[in-house]
Amino acid sequence: MSQLTGEQGLMMHWAFDEGAGRSALEQVSQLRDEIQYVLNQAEFTEPVDPQWRQGVVGSGLLFDGYSTSIARPASELDRNRRAEPLSALSIGVWVAPRSYDWGYEGKLAAIVNRHNRECEQGYLLGMFRHGRWSFQMGLDQGGWKEVWSPDGDELPKHEWSYVNAVFNGEQGVIKLYLNGREIASSEVPVGSRMVEAVGTDLLIGKNNHSSRWAGVFHLQMFSGILDELKIYQRALSGEEIAASYRQVLDSLYGGIKPQVPYDEIKLDRTPLLLDRHRPQYHASPPAHWMNEPHAPIYFEGQYHLFYQHNPLGPFFYQIHWGHWVSEDLVHWRDLPVALAPERDRLAPDGIWSGSATYDAEGLPVLFFTAGNDSASPNQSVALARSTYPADGNPDLVLWVKHREPLIVQQKGIGAFGDFRDPFVWKDDDGWYALVGSGIEGEGGAALAFVSKDMLNWTYKGPFFQADLQRFPYLGPIWELPVLLPLGTDKQGENKHLLLVSPVGDGADVEVFYWIGRLDKEELSFIPDQEEPELIDVGDFHFTGPSGMVDPKTGRKIIFTIAQGDRTSELEYQSGWAHNAGLPLSVYLRDDGRLGIEPIQELQSLRGEKRLSLRDNSLAEANERLQEIQGDMLEIQLEIEPDSAQQFGIKLRRTPDGEEETLLYYDSKQSMLLVDRTKTTLHPGERCGGIQGGKLELASENLRLHLYLDRSMVEAYANSLKSLTTRVYPSRRDALGLEIWGDGELAVRSMEVWEMKSIW
Repeated sequence: MSQLTGEQGLMMHWAFDEGAGRSALEQVSQLRDEIQYVLNQAEFTEPVDPQWRQGVVGSGLLFDGYSTSIARPASELDRNRRAEPLSALSIGVWVAPRSYDWGYEGKLAAIVNRHNRECEQGYLLGMFRHGRWSFQMGLDQGGWKEVWSPDGDELPKHEWSYVNAVFNGEQGVIKLYLNGREIASSEVPVGSRMVEAVGTDLLIGKNNHSSRWAGVFHLQMFSGILDELKIYQRALSGEEIAASYRQVLDSLYGGIKPQVPYDEIKLDRTPLLLDRHRPQYHASPPAHWMNEPHAPIYFEGQYHLFYQHNPLGPFFYQIHWGHWVSEDLVHWRDLPVALAPERDRLAPDGIWSGSATYDAEGLPVLFFTAGNDSASPNQSVALARSTYPADGNPDLVLWVKHREPLIVQQKGIGAFGDFRDPFVWKDDDGWYALVGSGIEGEGGAALAFVSKDMLNWTYKGPFFQADLQRFPYLGPIWELPVLLPLGTDKQGENKHLLLVSPVGDGADVEVFYWIGRLDKEELSFIPDQEEPELIDVGDFHFTGPSGMVDPKTGRKIIFTIAQGDRTSELEYQSGWAHNAGLPLSVYLRDDGRLGIEPIQELQSLRGEKRLSLRDNSLAEANERLQEIQGDMLEIQLEIEPDSAQQFGIKLRRTPDGEEETLLYYDSKQSMLLVDRTKTTLHPGERCGGIQGGKLELASENLRLHLYLDRSMVEAYANSLKSLTTRVYPSRRDALGLEIWGDGELAVRSMEVWEMKSIW
């Protein structure tokens, strides 16, 4: 198609046929425009080029949704500006969107633009919420004009569409064309001229006046593939546009509209694999943002796990449900987004957390929080069904939402406006749901609902609420309630585990739990003791709980989000934010306490065994440890204190000790602690200080089971408590280990394995 650069009136043409490199050739001027892309220069990984993909004609350029753009400087454009304002303008481009922008502040995610809306100058071709698209421009007669795609002519995700926008001032009309046919037109004053946006750059993939998010991120950026972008200084006719569309189809695709293979447009984790802080055996999205993993379910030999996900970039914004699948809860495969906001009355503004269960036929169903900002409250409980077995794909890739919400909060039911994160389970008598909320003036609560058919629900009252006066850290609202059966205790009484995550003023955002009894008749929970406990004593790195009973083994397994606790600036530079914690098996111990252990399947990740020692002194153990270096390790360690009151292990240590993270037990305070005061010298990282919590060991030795995965540190102590934390050393040689104590101690055993990536 390069010969078309000689077309009449063609001002600019980006063919995107390079297929590699950091610039794109504009074929009329023969100037190269730099492609802005966050990993062109990378602080934590190897620099990589922008992502090129198969286009409609030759290659195309993939825009990541938050950092990829092209700029033609205003100085270059203004130097060659025509003396007379344009009376006609046409734009043609092939687009394959990957995701839609939410439309914050009513602005378009730009495909191409050179505009100043406030001054009513220039032009803007772009996309809006849910695939709607528009061409807008400033005219010398009539000011700012817009023409929008009608219902039914949205730009579909993961498909090629041929988009044309035409301004004809002599005839007084602006038109839109989709795949060679006219779909919309708008009259403007006859004889109109476009007012040029002098002093403004021409931007591809980025809005000239994008909104800022978290002070760092530019919104309204295109996400997907662009190819064959052409700008004319004349009005193309409908016949020309249709002929151009047919030429591509007939000459290259046998007359059939070209498709976009999923592997060409999906988020690609490859550029991030070498990031020295990104965990490699923890589940994570391919790129961009995630928060809590949720809705685990087992079906036909595979585990499915979903997660809160923004596919536009590494920031909290337009939330979808990402999707992984695994045969062993360890090695996960990325699947397409399972649920996305759509142009409907159910959840146009977000698909927020929920859970999974089975319908009456034993097929998986998803319960989610439907976000609809036009409703009050903007949160309700909704349902989605898999299209399996009709589609024949046991990966459960396709889901269809039930058109109406199933549970809508009424005033007097919980804290009005806070009503989310349904946890649903099924037994022989029907379905049960817990919804996170609160009781006005009384604190957080889990609300209980029951159904005989999974579609019609009855409110039963608060399932459980705690005394906010006694426990103010439990906050005014609870999110993500989870209820798991633990079996019978020594007295033969059935016990359950209730998990919640408090939020709101004064809340400690951690995972709190109670062990107690389920009153099924009243659908309420009676705790064994009123005061809650923590599973994890780290600080904010073990949150967002979900859980399941594993049908294969009967184990009770919980999943969490391991938050990164980095600045928005560092998340922008890195291209990712957060990952899942390791799956954790929980059980009722003989002493009535909650037992916690990493799942045994994690042993499949072990590589070379680097160390095995028994009954060594502190000095002997550290001499052996001098040969061990690594940031992806599993460590099992038992320490018997002698005179030492504080003792543990230093991780991610530089040879000179300038950077190190100390994980230790304080026997006087009965505390499991992490000291991050020397973790990093990087001025932008926030990890620091000392965090931890209670761990009662009595006369037991300290037994630590540690997982080190780049920036992730997970420590499991005596199968009673975990401590999850994040570390971001600045020095590349922060790879050492050292046993530490403030007195004499013995290392009764220590084993160290290298760990393999799951990707």
